[in-house]
Amino acid sequence: MSREPTSGQAILQIDALTKTYAGGFEALKGIDLSIRRGEIFALLGPNGAGKTTLISVICGLVNPSAGRVSVAGHDILDDFRAARSRIGLVPQELTSEAFSTVWDTVSFSRGLFGKPADPAHIEKVLRSLSLWDKRKSRLITLSGGMKRRVLIAKALAHEPEVLFLDEPTAGVDVELRRDMWEVVRGLRDNGVTIILTTHYIEEAEEMADRIGVIRAGELVLVEEKHELMRQLGSKELTLHLRHPLDAVPAGLARFDLRLSDDGHALVYSYDAGSRETPDGDAATDRQVDDDGDSDDQSGIAELLAELEAAGIPFKDLHTRQSSLEEIFVSLVRERT
Repeated sequence: MSREPTSGQAILQIDALTKTYAGGFEALKGIDLSIRRGEIFALLGPNGAGKTTLISVICGLVNPSAGRVSVAGHDILDDFRAARSRIGLVPQELTSEAFSTVWDTVSFSRGLFGKPADPAHIEKVLRSLSLWDKRKSRLITLSGGMKRRVLIAKALAHEPEVLFLDEPTAGVDVELRRDMWEVVRGLRDNGVTIILTTHYIEEAEEMADRIGVIRAGELVLVEEKHELMRQLGSKELTLHLRHPLDAVPAGLARFDLRLSDDGHALVYSYDAGSRETPDGDAATDRQVDDDGDSDDQSGIAELLAELEAAGIPFKDLHTRQSSLEEIFVSLVRERT
């Protein structure tokens, strides 16, 4: 599988990256990855998979054992200051200077990178994160969601090109989570490359352009989100019958059908992409969407014709496609 970006310029390049801790534990095993400028990349994996270690190495918090990482062409070891100045990091933990004001905290973060004072930029960042009205507030008085916005503002204070978000919406309610999604999209629209780790699969499904799955220190998959769901997803067609059945008719046994417990529905499972027909031929059949339209993909047209021939009428139908969460769980299980 190629892990090179399919389009656009790579702003982050990782080659053969490994990290082995004292005692022999391999936290990262030969990671190869290119991140495109201006994309949102979601890194998924179970606890202990290596997500935080990978981010820590890229951000210069942990030294790699082998391999190379460059940010905007600057090696993180040979040209650390230039590479690190192009990175913003929003950690998962809500650690902050409790009695500092929002303005002072964000302005100080800019100074840490040797950037000259720029009140106009700080104002722009605070306004973009809906923090302007809180600029004089002390951090100890803010809600958890506002504190998380302050962490993002701190990471943006020195105008980075790449922003790492480690579990950006952990511990916040659903409404605030969606607000944060809009913030992240706005950052991307302004040219910031976003790399996020998340336990909320819906977050990756909603926001990411590409998905990476890491497990036990290995990057097991990198793919465009929609292509991943097309290749690995599956669909179910549910036919709601006019009259209940006691069993799936023998004449339909060659289809992957199951009967609901009450006998009122037949469920047909098929690949979201191309597949073989029940006769074993390449798929050029019909796929029915929720609105009743169809396109050439599965084997549904043949199934519907067989149902009609068998005198089994149905009153309604709908399709359901696998979610990214189901695909992720399946990938992890396959490699357990």
